[in-house]
Amino acid sequence: MPFGTFSLNDGNEIPAIAYGTGSVWKWQDVTPLSNEEGVAAGIKESGLERSDLYITTKFGGRDKDVTEGIQVSLKNLGVKHVDLYLIHSPGVVGSDLEGVWRKMEQTKEDGYAKSIGVSNFDVGHLQRILKMAKIIPAVNQIALHPYNYKQMLPTLQYCKQHNIVVEAYSSLTPITKAPGGPVDPIIEAIAKNRNATPAQIIQLWVSSKDIVIVTTSSKKERLQEYLAVADLAPLTREEILAIEEAGAQGPPSAITAVGRRVKTNMHNTIVGFAVLVMLVLFIFARRKGVC
Repeated sequence: MPFGTFSLNDGNEIPAIAYGTGSVWKWQDVTPLSNEEGVAAGIKESGLERSDLYITTKFGGRDKDVTEGIQVSLKNLGVKHVDLYLIHSPGVVGSDLEGVWRKMEQTKEDGYAKSIGVSNFDVGHLQRILKMAKIIPAVNQIALHPYNYKQMLPTLQYCKQHNIVVEAYSSLTPITKAPGGPVDPIIEAIAKNRNATPAQIIQLWVSSKDIVIVTTSSKKERLQEYLAVADLAPLTREEILAIEEAGAQGPPSAITAVGRRVKTNMHNTIVGFAVLVMLVLFIFARRKGVC
């Protein structure tokens, strides 16, 4: 069963799973990508129609402003519009958040982005935008995993209240960055009981929150593993609570210090992925039933 879509507050739709620029799913191959030019090459090589693709990129502050940034991105990508354009983090806009958001709105009105949103924004940042916005952000992309779920709850609740879809990156942190913590035995037991992998269980947990999964890999088998999550039965309420109770205990102590550094770096626009202006390429190909 393919992944479905989420409806955005502007009337558009977004696929329920996404891949960062480290990868692009092309039916059978995975091509490592690290920037917009590389994604452009992947798009051309795939032979897919533009309507089969859902492309997201970000304003990362390297250009003078949003107006210039979107034009640079469109040129790099070789497309006339993107499906979703995000502000990479509050740190890239400085004190002029309201002014930058007005230019984001203009980008949508001019047809260069079908939807606009933000990344790494907390409640305070979102409140500032909503006080003056003509167009409410359609998406907020944040780091979310069982160990920071409690911390992120206010942001999740605020987004739900205002019909802002959340995208979750770094959800596999308990496996990739914080192994050996209290979440491990819980997800391993659930995975064994369901004949699934721990990564799939965490992604099911993300899905249980009606949140878009954002992941990445350069390995074909990993991408197939992630796509197979759509074929698994949803987690039970008891399984969800067990994961969250374990996550509330916190990650291994060695990871906590790393988490603090990551939080600091986030405001310097280094969080999430390795490049400043990240692009998320979604393969939106319902005709072929891949996602």
